[in-house]
Amino acid sequence: MLKKTLFFQNKCSLTTKYEQLVIKSTNRDTTIPIEDIGFIVIENQESYISIPALSKLTSNNVSVIFCDNKHMPTSMLLNLDSHYIQQQVFKNQINASEPLKKQLWQQIIKAKIENQAMHLSINNKSNTPLEFYASKVLSGDTDNREAVAAAYYWKHLFDFDFKRERYGNYPNLFLNYGYIILRAAVARALSGSGLLNTLGIHHHNKYNAFCLADDIMEPYRPLVDSKVIEIMQKYNEQELTPQIKAELLQVLTKTVYFKDKKSPLMVGLTTTTSSLQQCFMGKTRKIIYPKLWN
Repeated sequence: MLKKTLFFQNKCSLTTKYEQLVIKSTNRDTTIPIEDIGFIVIENQESYISIPALSKLTSNNVSVIFCDNKHMPTSMLLNLDSHYIQQQVFKNQINASEPLKKQLWQQIIKAKIENQAMHLSINNKSNTPLEFYASKVLSGDTDNREAVAAAYYWKHLFDFDFKRERYGNYPNLFLNYGYIILRAAVARALSGSGLLNTLGIHHHNKYNAFCLADDIMEPYRPLVDSKVIEIMQKYNEQELTPQIKAELLQVLTKTVYFKDKKSPLMVGLTTTTSSLQQCFMGKTRKIIYPKLWN
């Protein structure tokens, strides 16, 4: 089932009654079944959300995203008890061998580079070097093909000089916002699969509570890049307006293509995270990623 994404730009009050989210704002009052919600983005810092509402939202694996005073997502609230064998999954994840993690990282980077190559192709850009790089990714990506591929990808993706930087020039701000939304979606799916977001495969920053989400989202990043290009073609705007934020949230409903099915990204992520869980449980050694374009 495709879950709703709710974006609250204006001041509001969020409470709960009879398994419904009760939304009160200046203009109107409304209710939405909590079971129908996947994500909530709260931008206005004067908004109110009750503890019972937060409790019911997390119990239904709703990712609640809070923004700072610059209107950028800054924190997430996730369910830490969303799987029936939580303790066993955590244990297997913690005890995963280094060879397994290196093989998983190899798969992740190969999938990422392949998706970058496909994205260049659909934008009529040469992708030959990326196809070669993808075929040469080693276990653990020990020769850092990811960085080499990224340098080529960003140099050729846009029709102007561009440098991918966290605090760089347009359209870096659009990319940053989209990646934060993608990260939240991946974190939600990982939590739903019983995995610990803090414990990464490759990322190990002790100050990062979402290392695993940062690992698993890598092959999905070109979906955000594609949406940003679409926005740039549609709007003559370099600021992160509410309209553009709403457009970036639509990445969550983008269709992705598995071998035997297609699904919205929000749903497809669970296939990827469930396969990762099976890798940690010793039942397979392959993460399942979809094609981002058919």
